[in-house]
Amino acid sequence: MAVKTIWPITHSCGHHTERDLSGRAADRRAGFAEWLAKQECTDCWRAAKEGDEQDKAAWLETKRAEEQAESEAWSEQYRMPPLEGTERAVAWGVRCRHQVLAAAYTALVLEGETDEREWEAIEEAARFVTRAGWWIDQRSSEPGDLAELLQAASEADRPTENPHF
Repeated sequence: MAVKTIWPITHSCGHHTERDLSGRAADRRAGFAEWLAKQECTDCWRAAKEGDEQDKAAWLETKRAEEQAESEAWSEQYRMPPLEGTERAVAWGVRCRHQVLAAAYTALVLEGETDEREWEAIEEAARFVTRAGWWIDQRSSEPGDLAELLQAASEADRPTENPHF
């Protein structure tokens, strides 16, 4: 006698289905059918997942709004100039600038050997970088590299003399 291939399953959500388990080895069908019975049916699982995605999207939107408000308040407190770029890039750039400078301050001043006077020079250099894309590009940079990155940004913005004119 052959082991059955169609198994009736009563899922944890209460829905009943019949599953074709012929794709599994005969000696593994009963155990898999038991496991399936402990799970929600496919429709309930999808509905819950969609709900989770909506909850995640709402949570992320709230988190981004909080970060944005905090970054804008920080920018105002420390007299950081407005950034240039698209509306979306400016919002992201403000958050990145805040995160980059806060991480650098923690690493260099609070945990490192940079004194407040040296930090103020770094902070002042940061005020001259107003392109949102630059801050977005630096969001993963190492805190110890910030002074060098700011110097490179300021050199890139300086007009170069062309000896041919």
